[in-house]
Amino acid sequence: MCELGKHRRMESEPRLMIVWHSRTGGSEALARAAAAGAGAAKLVAADDVTPRALLAAGGYLFVGPENLAALSGAMKEMFDRCYYPCLGKLEGRPYATIVCAGSDGDSAQRQLDRIATGWRLKRVADPIIVNTGAQTPEAILAPKTIAPGRLAEAHDLGAALAEGLAAGIF
Repeated sequence: MCELGKHRRMESEPRLMIVWHSRTGGSEALARAAAAGAGAAKLVAADDVTPRALLAAGGYLFVGPENLAALSGAMKEMFDRCYYPCLGKLEGRPYATIVCAGSDGDSAQRQLDRIATGWRLKRVADPIIVNTGAQTPEAILAPKTIAPGRLAEAHDLGAALAEGLAAGIF
């Protein structure tokens, strides 16, 4: 197959959309690492996500912080804004999640899964929760540095999701 033919085939393959929100840089770093692993993924800040963009994607990686034992407001707003326009139109599409938290992350993870269940998305990878250990107001508000091993985990998840979509596994 000629190079142009390969390029056209790749453009028609379902693309991974990485939706992220970050206040202190941790979730953004994880999302960017996943995007680097995925290659052709569409990396979109939660504020910029539209129902049309969600409908055009073949699968999703949702990356965001847990704030006060829930999804961050910007991630929740994205779901609030896009939920009903996409309801009944995303069934069976693959998804995965990365939550960046100070100590727990389980509540935000459960909230993400409940929303994905409503859309009838199919989880294709175990959740990743990255705990930064931030417990004081100063540490919570400070810029986050994610350990290289956790960034590598996000990178590998992005690669696996993109390859699974391209191969038609999901």
